[in-house]
Amino acid sequence: MANTTTSPLATYLAHLEKNELAYQFSPSANAAVFYPRVISPTTGHADLVWRVSKGLGTVHATTVVHPQQGEPYNVALIDVDEGFRMMSRVEEIAPTAVKIGMRVTFRVHPGHDDEPPYPVFVPAEDV
Repeated sequence: MANTTTSPLATYLAHLEKNELAYQFSPSANAAVFYPRVISPTTGHADLVWRVSKGLGTVHATTVVHPQQGEPYNVALIDVDEGFRMMSRVEEIAPTAVKIGMRVTFRVHPGHDDEPPYPVFVPAEDV
């Protein structure tokens, strides 16, 4: 019988399609793991379990990219409350208005054409 195990990336993308920010947790390391993997990068154990984030985080670092063509945009490192950091961007405000320490909340940006959906953040209301 063929191996029907779903890849970690496919599982992650399936959660995004349901508007969920999924991450893995390693019981052997007692730590969140992000980006999706097959084994824990800390312990090497294959004990990873899937969890769904509440979607709240804090901007750890940010920069504004000024492409030769097109509008400027920000790239940010987000410390998600569940204990992992991810690269993304903050939308719905000017790129220069994104500040370190700003609270943000997750949302899914739909992919275009053959692109999969991807996570972005927006400023958190009162959290």
